[in-house]
Amino acid sequence: MTHATYDLDAVRRRIPILRTHIPMNNCSQAPQSEATRAAADAYLASWDQAGMDWDSWIGETEAARAEFAAFVGAEADDVAVATSVSQATASVASGMDWTGSRRRVVASGGEFPAVGHVWLAQERFGAEVAWVPVRDGAILVEDYASLVDEQTAVVSACRGYYQSGFKQDIAAIAQIAHAKGALLYVDAYQTLGSEPFDAPSSGADFVASGNLKFLMGIPGIAFLWVRPGLAKRLRPAITGWFGREDPYAFDATRLDWGSGARRLDTGTPPIMEAYVARAGMAWLREVGLDAIGAWTSTLGQRCVEGAIERGMRVLGPTDPARRAPTCAILCDDSHAVEATLRRENIIASARGPVIRLAPHFYNTLDDVDQALDALAAAMRKTT
Repeated sequence: MTHATYDLDAVRRRIPILRTHIPMNNCSQAPQSEATRAAADAYLASWDQAGMDWDSWIGETEAARAEFAAFVGAEADDVAVATSVSQATASVASGMDWTGSRRRVVASGGEFPAVGHVWLAQERFGAEVAWVPVRDGAILVEDYASLVDEQTAVVSACRGYYQSGFKQDIAAIAQIAHAKGALLYVDAYQTLGSEPFDAPSSGADFVASGNLKFLMGIPGIAFLWVRPGLAKRLRPAITGWFGREDPYAFDATRLDWGSGARRLDTGTPPIMEAYVARAGMAWLREVGLDAIGAWTSTLGQRCVEGAIERGMRVLGPTDPARRAPTCAILCDDSHAVEATLRRENIIASARGPVIRLAPHFYNTLDDVDQALDALAAAMRKTT
């Protein structure tokens, strides 16, 4: 595949920074687009002109909830609004009972630290965390099978490993978890927006994602899909007035629960962030997730093959079907390399021993080639 099947030039015209920079850091932060800027301006104009437009603001939050639901093939009532994946994970974890026979958490070593930290924090309440190892930037399905047992309450398996971009087989892991009566929690932050993903058919019981990466949004908002019928089993200790059956009852003495996944909502929702999140997701759905997935796979493959051709070492598998668009390249001083690339107006993202190039649907093959050439030169300067 040498060309995107959508109008790539039209897409690029809607992202102002592309006039001066090559953003290759979608594994960390998406660039601003005309759509997301207009959404933020709409909120600011409302705040400025009305002072408080609560009904419209909450309506926009509900529209963002529905947009995320559509994005993952679900219903809005099965989606909770959070401020981060950390908070979404903590709400789920705090709602589970760690005093019974099922108190084991099996988490992949590829979980983002904040997710892993949430599970570890439950150990004071009786949870026991076991870790699936990372092997050369990948996580093997068979390693789950050796750890998941009848005492396992939940398996935590990110869709994409933040460091290498390796994509886990969620359906296979779900089969292992469910065979032992365990739930499956999936952090989809590192892949959602770069590929089609249907939550109900994935096998997962929970799917969480924030919006600042491939969903083309900003920090401060995240969403959590909960398998229908499952939320009522949770009694989250991390809660707030929007987790109630009627938030506007203003009854501090009564702890009832909202319907469906709404019981996992917490306090006043992130309103401005909801405006931006909805705009970013709507734009991606307008372009088409199948087409975006095909093009980001092509870009990711160009990254991997181009890095190898230039003598670089890629962390994780090289098969594009097994990785997100993120290409992780081992280097001696990733943060120094990131700073050097920034001076060349190429935006990359360092994580530990790797520099990550993560193109998205607006990038071109030439973007990838320029970034790789600059990266090779930067790595020579820092060795």
